[in-house]
Amino acid sequence: MIRGKTQYMVINSIFHVLAYTLGIIFILPFIWMVSTSFKETAETFIMPPKWIPSSFRWQNYIEGWRIAPFNLYLLNTVKITLSVLIGTLLSNTLVAYSFSRLEWPGRDILFVILLSTLMLPYQVTLIPVFVLFSKLGWVNTHLPLIIPSFFGNPFFIFLLRQFFVTIPIELDDAAKIDGCSNFKILWQILLPLSKPALAAVAIFSFMGTWNDFLAPLIYLNKESLFTLSLGLTFFRTQFEVYWNQLMAVSVIVLLPCLIIFFVAQRWFIQGITLTGLKG
Repeated sequence: MIRGKTQYMVINSIFHVLAYTLGIIFILPFIWMVSTSFKETAETFIMPPKWIPSSFRWQNYIEGWRIAPFNLYLLNTVKITLSVLIGTLLSNTLVAYSFSRLEWPGRDILFVILLSTLMLPYQVTLIPVFVLFSKLGWVNTHLPLIIPSFFGNPFFIFLLRQFFVTIPIELDDAAKIDGCSNFKILWQILLPLSKPALAAVAIFSFMGTWNDFLAPLIYLNKESLFTLSLGLTFFRTQFEVYWNQLMAVSVIVLLPCLIIFFVAQRWFIQGITLTGLKG
């Protein structure tokens, strides 16, 4: 008994050491970015790297933000992100509710077809979708980045559908006896019980849209329409690069994602666990 407990403690300790080691390896680039954002230009690339600056230069944040019109980029990014977030929650919730709680012909077959689209890489549909938006005259506007979110996302539909299935169907039956419509059942019963799954979808959507680079790069040509991700690239290619200032702006761009994740971390982990995506 004691020997088995000792082996368990040794194995558990080894796993913890490996986890901490991998965690440190993955976080090193982030630490270097934050450290560089406070350095003088001369300290940026000295070898061996100097992790703690000789003096913390807070001006890097102000000077870096002013080099390019990042206020405009921020406004564009917030506009796109909030619009996509609304479209994502609205469309995916309705479709997931239909697949999980309503009975209609061909539902299961259509759900399988929907899931099969997850196997299609974004690059496969990139050209035909671009041609479509070009014919509609939406290129060089924010519409190609916003409108698709109002037509559902297979992964988010699957995630919400899996969560709705775990909620007892008897709640729907009881509500129907009291005269509730399908929309009222969704609004007053399912959504209040689905906060973890909705939080997971919202976080995925926010981070994916906020950090998206490829789609804005393809559809946006005017600087006045740029997002923060494009602005950072424009900063690096069009101006004399001061890496300490570039890292400072990168930290600012990254902060909303960090804050939202840590604030909603409990809901996010719970939503992932309860939808069967753990492991």
